[in-house]
Amino acid sequence: MAATIARMEDLNLHHIAHKQFERSVPFADELDGWLGIAQWLFEPDRIIEVTMPVMRDDGYVHMFRGYRVLHSTVRGPGKGGIRFHPEAGPDEVKALATWMSWKCALVDVPFGGAKGGVVCDPHQLSQREKERITRRLTTALGDTIGPFTDIPAPDLYTDSQTMAWIYDTYAMMHPGEATLPVVTGKPVALGGIGARQGATAQGALYATEHFLEIGGIAGLDRVDGATVVVQGFGNAGRHAARLFREAGAVVIGVSDSQGGVFDRSGLDVIAVERHKDDAGTVATYPDGERVERGAILEVPCDILIPAALENQITTSNAERIDARLIVEAANGPITPEADDILATKGVKVLPDILANAGGVVVSYFEWAQNIENQRWEDTDVLEKLRRRMRRATEVVATKRAAMVDGLDSYRSRWLDAAGNDRHIPVPDLRTAAQTVAIGRCRDAALQRGVWP
Repeated sequence: MAATIARMEDLNLHHIAHKQFERSVPFADELDGWLGIAQWLFEPDRIIEVTMPVMRDDGYVHMFRGYRVLHSTVRGPGKGGIRFHPEAGPDEVKALATWMSWKCALVDVPFGGAKGGVVCDPHQLSQREKERITRRLTTALGDTIGPFTDIPAPDLYTDSQTMAWIYDTYAMMHPGEATLPVVTGKPVALGGIGARQGATAQGALYATEHFLEIGGIAGLDRVDGATVVVQGFGNAGRHAARLFREAGAVVIGVSDSQGGVFDRSGLDVIAVERHKDDAGTVATYPDGERVERGAILEVPCDILIPAALENQITTSNAERIDARLIVEAANGPITPEADDILATKGVKVLPDILANAGGVVVSYFEWAQNIENQRWEDTDVLEKLRRRMRRATEVVATKRAAMVDGLDSYRSRWLDAAGNDRHIPVPDLRTAAQTVAIGRCRDAALQRGVWP
């Protein structure tokens, strides 16, 4: 039965983003003027698709396809990563750009959402081929990116070196201009921030710590001593495993694309990292029990951290999730239907637009640093990040409590405004976070007005 339901489940990321958006609409504090601009707030401002001829190392020219979506500029220029992945496509990129808009609004940085992707298999590309693709993409995008229009950053299978190539290409196209802020996530030597690489995981830790401190999970008031499972051992996952361990958590399971490893007494995270670097996977780490890639999500724990790809927890496995708190270090790891199942099980979810917002917060700090031609100390960056993540976490928790308390009035008000009886479920933390974020975007749009 579960397999049949899973096959019927819509896993299109843009459809998922829209369903999440619709769940937040009834909780808007001011309905006047809201219903008329909802579509404006959700639909992307601009979608770019480019085809790029690139010379491969074997001398053949291969056509690559790239996308860049600018979702919203009502609160500032676009901000979002560029990923290299075989399944990168327009709907995926639109969804990720949309979530980035809500993320920026929630943590109150003056950006809108954007995202980019190139359809390719990075494992089959040499470093020189990646450089050619990156420079060709930058050239093709031209002035649609820029320090005050749309600012890229690293994402899946791109890194600081990729950002250095983007910056260099863009700078060559704009001689005599101050172009350093065109991209964030750069190497420190090119104006980057040392704390940027682990910022997503650091932000997730700060949000988790504060959520537990304010009573988010009954009987679990701190990370220290909590059992943690991390799915995905890329940039976000490996930093999350190390940072949560340093905060006193017992990391009992980790995984990557080839499988996972589990030890109820706790893994030596540093040793796992070394093994990953040497062997290319955590799955063959000798001091633990081998676990299949998907099964790592079902290991009983206090805190589960999905840090891999989208759509990892669906109707096919949500019933078997045995965690008290899920911290979404990845974007979109849980489907709306799975959210509903988890809610009935009492599993709390710190949503992606909150939990993994540390990356864009520190990207904003890098951008501001570049604009001002300054160098910030990493300790200052981390303290600014900590304060911002704690404040956003408290806002979301407070908003959800108010939404739950006022649920009957929201239901009746929606009935009066829309003229129909639409079921409004009890809001979870994701709905609360999106309501805060979308409300801030709405306020900015209404104050700016529609012109011409």
